[in-house]
Amino acid sequence: MCCRFTLNIHPEVLAKTFDLAEIPQYELRYNIAPGQNIVVVRRTGNRNKLDTLTWGLTTGLPAETDQPVINIPSESIGTDPLYAAALNGHRCIIPASGFYDWLPAESQKQPFYIRLANSSAVGFAGIWGSYRGEDGCDIETCAILTTEANELVLPINDRMPVILQPEQYNLWLDCTTTDTELTPELYTPCSADLMVAYPVPGLVNNLRFDSASCIIHM
Repeated sequence: MCCRFTLNIHPEVLAKTFDLAEIPQYELRYNIAPGQNIVVVRRTGNRNKLDTLTWGLTTGLPAETDQPVINIPSESIGTDPLYAAALNGHRCIIPASGFYDWLPAESQKQPFYIRLANSSAVGFAGIWGSYRGEDGCDIETCAILTTEANELVLPINDRMPVILQPEQYNLWLDCTTTDTELTPELYTPCSADLMVAYPVPGLVNNLRFDSASCIIHM
């Protein structure tokens, strides 16, 4: 499960990491939540581009039957008819610096911040969709793929985002490849040896707080 994450990568680093055609402009974020606009990497032709989408995949159906989906299990992505088409044609990478999860407790859940140990940039596997809004404008939304948790995350949650390795970025963004060419290894949990997790203040529980104070090690 991933319901909050951060993006505090400087634009020049992000452009180099994801081979963007141009250096983008965006705000550094420390408390990104579902329903908010986020930046994603998509491929247009042979160029990678940073676009802004809404986090929470929807189809434009009536609200009572179309709740936004923020996470999709990678185990069912190729067989679920709701998402199979997006897997074949609407893949994206969601850049991040790390993500939050909450350790269950009797009183108040303790938030943890989880990130790569030796890199400021993480690429979550994502899919996106588009529908025509009531005003006639196209609305684009996205969701993060999840996988089973590794040994580091498991004590906190049994699910975690699919973290792509840099050598997998091109394969994931190349939507001319079909789901049959995306091997199960692509969705393997990131090695726990490459990651760190530590408790952080409860500031992240409140969306009004969006600063580096959210990721301070307690």
